[in-house]
Amino acid sequence: MPDITKILIANRGEIACRVIRTARRMGIATVAVYSDADRDALHVRMADEAVHIGPAPANESYLLADRIIEAARQTGADAIHPGYGFLSENPAFVRACEAAGIVFIGPSASAMEAMGLKDAAKALMSEAGVPVTPGYQGENQDPDHLQSQAGEIGYPVLIKAVAGGGGKGMRKVENAKDFKNALGSAQRESQSAFGNDHVLIEKFISSPRHIEVQIFGDRSGHVVHLFERDCSIQRRHQKVIEEAPAPGMTDAVRDAMTDAAIRAAQAVDYVGAGTVEFIVDGSGALKTDGFWFMEMNTRLQVEHPVTEEITGLDLVEWQIRVARGESLPDQAEIEMDGHAIEARLYAEDPDTDFTPSVGRLHHFRYPDDLRVDTGFETGDHVSRHYDPMIAKLIVHAATRDQAIDALRRAAAKTSTHPVKTNAAFLQAILKTQAFRAGDVDTGFIAAHDLAGRALRLEKLAKRIGPRPGPGPFGDVSGWRLNGPPRRVMHAYLDGELTELPLSAGKGKHGIVRVGGQAVRIGVPSDLLDAALGADTVRAPMPGKVISILVTQGDTVTADQPLVILEAMKMEMTLKSPRDGMIAAVNAEVGALVDDGEALVELQSD
Repeated sequence: MPDITKILIANRGEIACRVIRTARRMGIATVAVYSDADRDALHVRMADEAVHIGPAPANESYLLADRIIEAARQTGADAIHPGYGFLSENPAFVRACEAAGIVFIGPSASAMEAMGLKDAAKALMSEAGVPVTPGYQGENQDPDHLQSQAGEIGYPVLIKAVAGGGGKGMRKVENAKDFKNALGSAQRESQSAFGNDHVLIEKFISSPRHIEVQIFGDRSGHVVHLFERDCSIQRRHQKVIEEAPAPGMTDAVRDAMTDAAIRAAQAVDYVGAGTVEFIVDGSGALKTDGFWFMEMNTRLQVEHPVTEEITGLDLVEWQIRVARGESLPDQAEIEMDGHAIEARLYAEDPDTDFTPSVGRLHHFRYPDDLRVDTGFETGDHVSRHYDPMIAKLIVHAATRDQAIDALRRAAAKTSTHPVKTNAAFLQAILKTQAFRAGDVDTGFIAAHDLAGRALRLEKLAKRIGPRPGPGPFGDVSGWRLNGPPRRVMHAYLDGELTELPLSAGKGKHGIVRVGGQAVRIGVPSDLLDAALGADTVRAPMPGKVISILVTQGDTVTADQPLVILEAMKMEMTLKSPRDGMIAAVNAEVGALVDDGEALVELQSD
């Protein structure tokens, strides 16, 4: 087998930095590639060499196989590591590497093809004796046919992109009337992310847990597992917190699940790192017959660090060694120690429905006493063109309770400015008694109301302001004798007039407390304007308009979808702030819009 002396990393951000660190320790030179947006990025600064490959959009740079291979030729790289995302699961890219005489650090093209489309993969797994969820994986993609299949399966169902991953192109549908809207959204997102809008329909498992098994195969046909990870804490089907081992796992269930994962890998002659993902019945104790094959990711996973922490192994090093033709150890040699948890730090604002936050990181600080995998440092720029994850906070401890406490402290000590993150949101998850008890499933965040703002403007009715008093001396808002002033505001929440304590914030902001949670708002007059319903719907951040759902003269109601915007690989639906009539539509499908740009205007009356 060929030796590997120089690796080109066909990726960016934290995974590129992660690969560079291992390659450097192994004495292997590295080459970074970068787009216009990443010219000064950390992975470019870390690598021994760097090659520019195109403009900022991924489909004009990181997704262009020919430019990646040409960069490898130019620099004399004898191997390419794809990271995850981008070209990591593209069989055509694997074949192009082979044709160029470059080692692809990953599985074969045939294994990718076998597992790349979820419908074909599920059929293959069923043949291999791996349990699969009931559903429809046929070729007929007519919306009426898909809706009829969903009805036969029984609601709720999941619509899933057959070429998908990372939650892209996935929608849960509760009833028939919402099916076609969800289908259209899933297909658009899938086409944008994977160039394929085909979907499958499967039964939604009640109280589902997401548990996956890390597997590895070498060129001699030997396959081993490195135990399981629980990835049930998700928001919009995006993983937020992952841990290993899975809470509540028993030896019997682990044996059944890892055996099924190994059978899945052997069915496609798998070589390299891969993850077999299972949907698990979380309604009670884990059972040997309570899990079903969901998909196989033919690459390294974002959450691989928790497996590294409990096994003491470097999975990137294993990838390189397997690509060199080296053999894996026997299963008995792989041991598990302690508990590890990883939290994904996203550049997003939980107070504005988790819209991505972009810009220059003038300040970025995290604790130095734990593992942090990141592609950013203070001074770097968070671009709107790529995934919003900026770091992973990873802890390892003797027990799960100790790991939870360590990760809470780490999240509390992590800060950024002016880019916003979900650090406080992560703390809120880790503080819940249900999480500590291991009572988790994929609906955990919604069930505990952790994703919503404490104060939602759409709950404010037609008025907000000072409560009428008996006279000028009856209003105590802002009055003080000795101590801080007490200011209050009043709003109708769920139909009831509610008194909300208001305290001073920085600049022109105030802090309102609802249900014990603090929410930063604008000055009261700004809040009044929002509550009454603004006349203009603006882009919450730079992005691309992918659908416009109304035209001038249409009559709309509050919360009616108006525009669908795509930014940082996420689809956002912008809704009407109130009842009214559309006065103007200022955007076009396909247009790139800036933060704050007016997209739709309502008649002022």
